[in-house]
Amino acid sequence: MKYTIEQISNGEDELILRYQSLTKEVERILSFLNTSQRKLIGLRGNTQVVIDISQILYIESVDRKNFVYTVNDVFQIEYSLTQMERILNTVNYFRCSKSMIINIDKIMELKSLASNRIDATLCNGEHIIISRTYASEFRKRLKGGDDDE
Repeated sequence: MKYTIEQISNGEDELILRYQSLTKEVERILSFLNTSQRKLIGLRGNTQVVIDISQILYIESVDRKNFVYTVNDVFQIEYSLTQMERILNTVNYFRCSKSMIINIDKIMELKSLASNRIDATLCNGEHIIISRTYASEFRKRLKGGDDDE
């Protein structure tokens, strides 16, 4: 895919996406554009809080409850992990285990482990294990590959 970037000194910012067919790559770009401004509602205790999607480090399911983790906070959300996958359906988020979705943009370091697992260190220093079931798909995602193309 070819792209052109041009900085302008005045006028309104504009993004034009031209494509011949709706490929997976184009769908990811469209999805990213649609979700980059999205926010979620989460609970901290009894208080509802607006969560900026770009601030999410990971989402985890624990004892049938789902939580969003940011650098400074943990929020309970009403969405299932499957629903969150649909909401966050961009190249930035990845289902890394049966009970977790990780924000790829927040990964600082990767380390291969035994049994084809991956240890991902996040920007806050926390370690997340990418299970062997999802590890090969994760590697393909990082290389920009897609099974459907």
